[in-house]
Amino acid sequence: MPDAPASTAAPIAAQVDQLLQRLGVPKSAYADGELAVRSPISGETIALVRQTSSEEAKAAIGRAHAAHLAWRLVPGPRRGELVRLLGEELRAAKADLGLLVTLEVGKVPSEGAGEVQEMIDICDFAVGLSRQLYGLTIATERPEHRMMETWHPLGVVGVISAFNFPVAVWSWNAALALVCGDSVVWKPSEKTPLTALATHAIAQRALARFGDAPEGLLELLVGQRDIGEVLVDDPRVPVLSATGSTAMGRQVGPRLAARFARAILELGGNNAAIVTPSADLDLALRGIAFAAMGTAGQRCTTLRRLFVHDGIYDTLVPRLAKVYGQVKVGDPRAPGTLVGPLIDGAAFDGMQKALAESRAAGATVHGGERVAGIGGDGAYYVRPALVELPAHAGPALRETFAPILYVVRYSSFDQAIEWHNAVGAGLSSSIFTLDMREAERFMSCAGSDCGIANVNIGPSGAEIGGAFGGEKETGGGREAGSDAWKAYMRRATNTINYSTALPLAQGVTFDIGD
Repeated sequence: MPDAPASTAAPIAAQVDQLLQRLGVPKSAYADGELAVRSPISGETIALVRQTSSEEAKAAIGRAHAAHLAWRLVPGPRRGELVRLLGEELRAAKADLGLLVTLEVGKVPSEGAGEVQEMIDICDFAVGLSRQLYGLTIATERPEHRMMETWHPLGVVGVISAFNFPVAVWSWNAALALVCGDSVVWKPSEKTPLTALATHAIAQRALARFGDAPEGLLELLVGQRDIGEVLVDDPRVPVLSATGSTAMGRQVGPRLAARFARAILELGGNNAAIVTPSADLDLALRGIAFAAMGTAGQRCTTLRRLFVHDGIYDTLVPRLAKVYGQVKVGDPRAPGTLVGPLIDGAAFDGMQKALAESRAAGATVHGGERVAGIGGDGAYYVRPALVELPAHAGPALRETFAPILYVVRYSSFDQAIEWHNAVGAGLSSSIFTLDMREAERFMSCAGSDCGIANVNIGPSGAEIGGAFGGEKETGGGREAGSDAWKAYMRRATNTINYSTALPLAQGVTFDIGD
């Protein structure tokens, strides 16, 4: 299939301007600022965003702190009503916001719209959660006593999000934080501030409809790393959710720990899949293709390593190489495009460096070249790279945020599991097998060491119902579903004595007489 030609649609800057105006973003926020925003589709500058100063950031955190003190007194189901209204506003704006994601990030339209749908889904989840912030009643050894736990709002929740999911990650945190009684201060990636401005405008409409929410409940900080540091270091922010690279997490984590703040870290993911002799190869081929090439390899859950059994390697890998050679690369707005651009030149350079290291290590590289004739000089379209490595070593041991899939043969299942776990990150993983024993072992404590372990689907494409996050260098944080809400609240253990006696636990006596 030929690569997609450059789009003949209206200039992207003009489309972005129309979308932002429809979404309610004032032109002063993106027309004459200091931060240049470019679209990876064409490489052109599409906005000049006004940045938040350090003083403004501190003031915003102050407003959020004051808002929390009022918001925590609002009953949970009433807080859920605000999130329900946010979901309604997102539904109304889904087409425009999804297209804006495409223009600012370079995702194909179905992925842009899918990201907004994910925001809607987490709002639905959080509305139900607003009536289910349960604590436990606990058996006590003391007669005529009751012991229980209660959950209370924690405070200001800081959110630092990455470019590849410019709006969904905020919603995972904000929807839960709001129903838990917290306020939210958001610092989006400096590469994708436009979708954040639009989301903030949408949220303001929900707040206006709600009517009596305190000022400062949802705050937005736009800028570079220094603005994020203000959020990381402010003692009024007791919990911070940060999504990005492991290198970023190594800097953020210790600074939060130094002031005893909570960290919800969702960092790198050098994700792998194992294809066993019993696998449905047609299913595996489709699952691998999306997981490795979707979003141009720029998901934290992108499939980056593939272990294929000796017995099926020569059947599966040539088929996979054919798919890699035929997949349509191009302007994400063009019909049939499956792989859009890399975010910028730095991503392209990182990809080429990793491929050069692979060739030096004796690898066979299929694809990986820059695709000409699409976008301008500042746009970076590449053919996804399938890299057959002679051993699980070298560049395969680290994450390169680009569409590179390293393929390695394996002979024993034990060997495949060992290689699978032999990297720093521990986010997502998968196995393609029809053998129940292999599947169960992969999901057991002796199998994948990742936070997500899938069977017969790829590692990419999580749903909001499950807690999202991973282990080791991925940071250990969890967002979205299951009981991830507990990270946004503080727990109190309560004991109530309804007797006239005062028995102590563990048989301790302390008699002071009459």
